[in-house]
Amino acid sequence: MDERPREKLQNHGKQQLSNSELLGILLATGTKNKSAVDLGREVLLSANNDLNKLAGLSVNELCKIEGIGPAKAITLISALELGGRRSAQSANNSLKITSSSDAYQYIGHKLADLSHEEFWVIFLNRANHILSSQCISKGGFSQTVVDPKVVFKAALEAKSSAIILCHNHPSGNLKPSAADISLTEKIQSAGKLLDLQVLDHLIVTSSTYLSFADEGMM
Repeated sequence: MDERPREKLQNHGKQQLSNSELLGILLATGTKNKSAVDLGREVLLSANNDLNKLAGLSVNELCKIEGIGPAKAITLISALELGGRRSAQSANNSLKITSSSDAYQYIGHKLADLSHEEFWVIFLNRANHILSSQCISKGGFSQTVVDPKVVFKAALEAKSSAIILCHNHPSGNLKPSAADISLTEKIQSAGKLLDLQVLDHLIVTSSTYLSFADEGMM
């Protein structure tokens, strides 16, 4: 007889469990016709077996799955959020930016699962250590309006020597829009007058990112 997920974790370690088994432990119970693991497997299928996509589902969306009520949905969302925060905290323990990947590891968690656009700025000192980050604006599904004056005001208040621009595309499309390119050029040009380096601009989706610097667009 196969071990139940809880017993399997206790006897062999968490690494030995499949994603559906881990979800089954969180769900605790299944339905009349499905075990908790079967229900966990169905939850995964609803997100095409993509944990990043699953983390972006709302309570209402999860509740559309037979056997998932608000309590189970909230448990799943909370667990996935903790996992995301753990990743973000790991990135925060090394607060020097040496590549676009470092910046993405730091900011990606804040932007990846949003259903609307947000524009953030990472503030750095002269050694490229992160001082802080700030959401500058929020918008709709396909656009957010950014005032460069607000960006520079926040940068000066943070006493930063360099900044990295970041925003998300909920559509999953990594291609920069004409507005994205124009805004980047405008902020970069103004930054030179203020002796403030604009090191990069990241576009973040649910599972990856595009770096203007890496693409030779800075």
